[in-house]
Amino acid sequence: MKFAKNINGAVLTSLAAAFCLTVVGCDKNDTSKNGTPSSTGTSSSSKPATPPMPDNTAKNKDHDATKTPLDQNENAADIKITADIRRAIMDDKAMSTNAQNCKVITEKGMVTLRGPVDSQAEKDSVEAKAKAVAGVTRVDNQLEVKVK
Repeated sequence: MKFAKNINGAVLTSLAAAFCLTVVGCDKNDTSKNGTPSSTGTSSSSKPATPPMPDNTAKNKDHDATKTPLDQNENAADIKITADIRRAIMDDKAMSTNAQNCKVITEKGMVTLRGPVDSQAEKDSVEAKAKAVAGVTRVDNQLEVKVK
């Protein structure tokens, strides 16, 4: 009889452990094979979904006739010009993130500036910084003021 009680106790303990693992396992979100959460999972603490990040992909999209960073010359003089302009922009802490991330392309001393900036003042400031760098022969300012 003691043997039956021990077996029944062990079975009950195993069943209780399996139940707890099942309940805890169901509380986590399911993930698909690629590691992203699936829509079938449930969570006891549902958090509000975070809004999607702003997408400025269309604003930064390159067109056939426009210069891209791939047009940057590999010669030392053009690389130095681009680096000096980028440094001048980054050193100005008043510049917005948009201005700091503008495209700077140098080809034979001619600098092309592209991308969105927050204001006309920033557009003018980036152009002035580019013109102030030694070796720049011309600046093509294609920066666009972001519409608010």
